[in-house]
Amino acid sequence: MSIVIITLVTLASVAAATLMMPKAYTATTRVFFAVSGDSVSDLAQGSSFAEKQMASFAEVATSPKVLDQVVEQLGLNTTAVDLAGSIEASVPVDTVIIEIAATDPNPRRAARIANAVGTELAKAAGDLTPRREDGSEAVRASTLAVAQVPTSPSSPNIPRNLAVGLILGLLLGVGVAVLRKLLDTKIRSEHDVRALTVSPILGVVAFDQAVPRHPIILRDEPLAAPSEAVRRLRTNLQFIDVADRPKSIVISSSVPAEGKSTIALNLAVSLADTGARIILVDADLRRPSVAEYVGIEGNVGLTTVLIGRADVEDVVQPLGTTTLDILPSGQIPPNPSELLGSPAMSGLLDRLTASYDMVLLDSPPLLPVTDAAVLAKMAGGALVVVGADRIHRPQLEESLGSLQTAGAHVLGIVVNKIDRREAGSYSYESGYSPMGHEPPATVRARRRDWEQQIDWERPAVRRERVGTRVR
Repeated sequence: MSIVIITLVTLASVAAATLMMPKAYTATTRVFFAVSGDSVSDLAQGSSFAEKQMASFAEVATSPKVLDQVVEQLGLNTTAVDLAGSIEASVPVDTVIIEIAATDPNPRRAARIANAVGTELAKAAGDLTPRREDGSEAVRASTLAVAQVPTSPSSPNIPRNLAVGLILGLLLGVGVAVLRKLLDTKIRSEHDVRALTVSPILGVVAFDQAVPRHPIILRDEPLAAPSEAVRRLRTNLQFIDVADRPKSIVISSSVPAEGKSTIALNLAVSLADTGARIILVDADLRRPSVAEYVGIEGNVGLTTVLIGRADVEDVVQPLGTTTLDILPSGQIPPNPSELLGSPAMSGLLDRLTASYDMVLLDSPPLLPVTDAAVLAKMAGGALVVVGADRIHRPQLEESLGSLQTAGAHVLGIVVNKIDRREAGSYSYESGYSPMGHEPPATVRARRRDWEQQIDWERPAVRRERVGTRVR
């Protein structure tokens, strides 16, 4: 795309500059130089002399000796020096002919100047060459072709300029594309991630512009490609550490806006669909978002439990009739890192892993703060979300290095917000579906059943219940 854009811009710029250039016309006359003599030997010597002097005669054509007379004769408002810039005299190879080309914005004036230069050059040649013994000229110059008034401009040469602009644009475009490729450090595909780490890529989720408005894609678009990608992530997690499968997973990213909270929420919903008891803990005590995404009260939660103001059973909120429970963040504390690394957090995590089949912790990004690294050391492993076109390779390397330094186990990578063309995965939109080609009515019916199961109209009841329990 950059090659095409740069080529078109360069071509358009050259075309505009060409159209704005003033037009110039070129008229050409030809002057023949001959020698005179009484014998064949005189003619041969004279011809040899003339051929050797042709380059000198061409220089004389643009000298003040000739051009001063032309300026005076035609009454031109210029000088011989300036006029010489618009005169070109050339000698065809192995000839005694000089071609004189005069260029001027006025085509008639260009023809007059060319003819005048030819006439004055013939006079100057006779004066500059030695005369014969009888006083006659040894070299005579005569006009072969009188300059005609040109009908088309010689400059600008539109086809040539456009061709040059096209070639220049292609060269610039290719150069910029190669330079961008060499200097581009952003992570854009699975290949970029695989080149940086040996950790497995457990999921690849395509970018969906509707996610910011509807973050729970498993509810709003259960048959869409991102929903199926989350289910594949759930399946791949079941094959991680089969002998010692972790019961608590920290989900984080390198920087904000990579989609870690959305991945954590949808993964929790997907795991709950299997009938397992799942709890999602909003451990992002900097910018919590889980409570807002699911529409529940978030002022009491993790921090309330950690400071001893409530029991975890009192602040955990079930998500409708599913087996998914949510533990919101609670009030944002002044010391998130210390609170998450406290013995109270370690004890709470032990209680949750004993009560649930899987504990998912949505944590802050790894690079700005150390919260995620602290939590990952306590939990059974970390899942790193990588937002395509959001972070650079050094950032991901630093994030994984921080987890390794903290002694945390990286379970795998989730590449999120990847271009659909780069995803390279099957989707329901492509017609490959384990449920076959279902009509739209069936899809809508499944969505209604899901919404009734979740019971999304109960956040107000939950808020009242949670408030009572905390009091």
